Amino acid sequence: MARNSENIKPSGETINFNNMPKIPMVVIVGFIVVIIILFTFSDCFYQVEQDEHSIVLRFGQKHAIEGPGLHFKFPYVDRVILVQTGRVMKEEFGYRSQGNYDGRSNYSKKGFNNESLCLTGDLNVCDVEWTVQYKIDDPYKYLFSVRNPQKAIRDVSEASTRKVLGKANVTDILTTERPALAAAILEDMQNALKIYDMGVRIESYNFQDVNPPEAVKPAYNSVNQAEQQKESAIQNAQQLYNQSIPKAKGEASEKISIAEGYKLERINKAKGEVQAFLAVLSEYKKSPEVTKQRLYIETMEKILPKAQELYILDGKNNGNNVLPLLNLNEN
Repeated sequence: MARNSENIKPSGETINFNNMPKIPMVVIVGFIVVIIILFTFSDCFYQVEQDEHSIVLRFGQKHAIEGPGLHFKFPYVDRVILVQTGRVMKEEFGYRSQGNYDGRSNYSKKGFNNESLCLTGDLNVCDVEWTVQYKIDDPYKYLFSVRNPQKAIRDVSEASTRKVLGKANVTDILTTERPALAAAILEDMQNALKIYDMGVRIESYNFQDVNPPEAVKPAYNSVNQAEQQKESAIQNAQQLYNQSIPKAKGEASEKISIAEGYKLERINKAKGEVQAFLAVLSEYKKSPEVTKQRLYIETMEKILPKAQELYILDGKNNGNNVLPLLNLNEN
């Protein structure tokens, strides 16, 4: 059967690309060149935020360190690394923060015992959680002095913490000496980082929580409760001492003062009586009869006003039974 030489068109409309207008090669090349120029121009500028510094590496070598603002760089030649120098960085040890839920901070301690368990100077073990805050002073040193600066800071913090706590008593760590220990660890970290010259400044070192290990926590709580009762008893005794001893000392001082005053009064009175007696004696030696009469009258003046009843006897009525009575008590 002879094949039909006519073109058989399938159903539907077809597109003939041969009839479309051709784009000149110059236009295509120009379009590509424009895109390359725009891309290159956009790569010439970069923005540094307020809390950042940029390190410009030209052919892999340090070229400049730029502060916040818009800066120029050579495309394909300069490489820019941004470092957050104005932000306070934080490293957590013995726990990790899990975010805030219902307005409260949540954290997890699971799996971090290798960081938190520390051996103390009295061969006890305590579970310590702490945080370190630091800032980057020199971004170039921070990036190129050590291979991994974050790990280096963590290693230095753990080494300093175990070094200082390894010389302390577990009771001091768990109770009253935390601020002093934190200050000692901070100083040791700063000295170590100064030797490494990492361009980092430690802002703070804080104990988040310090507890005995879970296995001995009930026994420690019992000991701690006993210590608290002991301290309470000592404080009560001290309070009673402060109330009683000053009061007794005050009363003793008051009685001593009264006795001293009474002593001085008796001495002065005795001296006065002696002087009066000597004066009377001198007058008596001059006029005995007159002095006797004067002393008798002065004595009667003192005695008679105090008498309840007075009886005056007549010395001439010696033989009579009737007693003449002068009643001075009648109105």
